Amino acid sequence: MTTAAPLTTTPVSKSETKKLSAAATAKNRLTSPWASLAAVVIAVLWTIPTFGLLISSFRPEMAIKRTGWWTFFSDPEVTLDNYRAVFDDGGINLADFFLNSLVITIPSVVIPLCLASLAAYAFAWMNFPGKNVLFIAIFALQIVPLQVTLVPLLQLYVKAELNNTFWTLWLSHSTFALPLAIYLLHNFIKEVPASLIEAARIDGAGHVSIFFKVLLPLLTPALAAFGIFQFLWVWNDLLVSLTFAGSPEISPMTVQLSNLSGTRGTAWHLLSAGAFVSIVVPVTVFLLLQRYFVRGLLAGSVKG
Repeated sequence: MTTAAPLTTTPVSKSETKKLSAAATAKNRLTSPWASLAAVVIAVLWTIPTFGLLISSFRPEMAIKRTGWWTFFSDPEVTLDNYRAVFDDGGINLADFFLNSLVITIPSVVIPLCLASLAAYAFAWMNFPGKNVLFIAIFALQIVPLQVTLVPLLQLYVKAELNNTFWTLWLSHSTFALPLAIYLLHNFIKEVPASLIEAARIDGAGHVSIFFKVLLPLLTPALAAFGIFQFLWVWNDLLVSLTFAGSPEISPMTVQLSNLSGTRGTAWHLLSAGAFVSIVVPVTVFLLLQRYFVRGLLAGSVKG
């Protein structure tokens, strides 16, 4: 007659116990009624300006200039004239600038994500001379104000005959985004267990196979989180566009919005309609990628 081997359990270390306790405490605090009430209050306060912008975009010109948006509820007047004006083919027509914003934003998000993910992998899992010094130098570039680089970059673009092209905006936005992107993705990749990388190497995988087949699927939350940040930054940018977009053919929507009120500021009632058109795409992108955005923010925050 055989006896079964006694079941054994692996003791939990003190560090793991502290982590579990801290996580449980944080969860209880975040799910408390007071935390929920604070979140609701913040959400309402954050939404009120956008709600007022939406109402103003449908109000007549004289109503916008004479009264506040909250008077709409006592004297409701609705018109589509503001939207017709901003999409007028013979006048402003934001549709052309809307397409320019898409043409500028999409490559300005894809380029730094591709370059930063490769660089982050190299800094995390490859050994080469001067790696630490180079990584610190790239991280230190984040403290350089982008405003001080605009004029030197413009001079370089003029010498290279790239001025008044989309390349000036693509290269500028990508350059400004790379230090932060490399730093964030490096921290995420560094949290991947070394045993996973070693197992891939034992199976004969090289750096290319490890990056594309092992790490890239795990990077989706981090890439999505930074992609949303970069998308919002580029889409809402005005300073870089004013500096490098020297012609209306490549100007984004933000430049046109800044000129929407006219030279004398008499048409500022159109700003509400134009601004609401400009926020449709960022809100849509955020809602579609919200799940990955939250996972990307939480990635790497807890070790072990």
